[in-house]
Amino acid sequence: MTNTILTRAEAALAHEEPLFADVGGDIAVSFEFFPPKTEKMDAQLWDAIRTLEPLDPRFVSVTYGAGGSTRERTHATVARIQRETTMDAAAHLTCVEATREEIDQVAQEYWAAGVRHIVALRGDPPAEGARFVSHPGGYENAADLVAGLKKLHPFEISVAAYPECHPDSADQQADIDNLKRKIDAGANRAITQFFFSPEAYFRFRDAAAAAGITAEIVPGILPVSNVAQTRKFAAMCGARIPDWMDRLFEGLDDHPGARQLVAATIAAEMCRRLYAGGVKGFHFYTLNRAELAYAISHLLGVRGKKAEAVVAA
Repeated sequence: MTNTILTRAEAALAHEEPLFADVGGDIAVSFEFFPPKTEKMDAQLWDAIRTLEPLDPRFVSVTYGAGGSTRERTHATVARIQRETTMDAAAHLTCVEATREEIDQVAQEYWAAGVRHIVALRGDPPAEGARFVSHPGGYENAADLVAGLKKLHPFEISVAAYPECHPDSADQQADIDNLKRKIDAGANRAITQFFFSPEAYFRFRDAAAAAGITAEIVPGILPVSNVAQTRKFAAMCGARIPDWMDRLFEGLDDHPGARQLVAATIAAEMCRRLYAGGVKGFHFYTLNRAELAYAISHLLGVRGKKAEAVVAA
């Protein structure tokens, strides 16, 4: 057999230390949940929260439905996390279908509940496929919302970033300019939309740095628990699913256990490559399920506290 450059490279890789052998345990994680609609979903959510709590995340965030459709459930979930767990809860807040006064009131209620972290977003229109139009008397965009929140209280604020370009943006430079406006308005960090190519993140991070953005840009990681659902999410937000990933999930529709193993492998390998490029913080979109995020965090060197220590804290 001809010893090609490719086979020599593969042989060298096979004899290296395991991919996760030397992760230094210096990684910070955070997790995103969505508010439950039913008692069964509520139980699933709290099972996930309690499973991930020992990993000592920097924060956990709770999403906000289009048009404020989950406002009460989001508030109740965030307040309960803040009240009953050792974790800092971050509440999503959007500009959609609300006046400044209404949004400010929600923010004031969060502050009164002890919530000090807001994920400030422009938000999606309630009708799928519709164009965003700011509410009369409302905040114009996420940068405007950040500035308004900072006038109310010294909130910690995270905002969104799009490594593969927001569907409403003309190009990546427009995305970078918009991100800079949000950071300049007072945001502390950006959390990216999910992606499946480390190179997409690195290109975006470099472009942001070249534009003078010094705030942390945390990669958002979506472990693929449901392939069809992930395709739908990707179409809505402009994320690209590589052909090789489609091929890896072929034939696994009726094999959920195998699908979970493949999903964890893909996401953990991407995180390891991001870590090699200097990334030390990861934000996991959990879809209210803990197993994948927990497994990937473990591979990255994040170890859970003993249950007794969490209770004592």
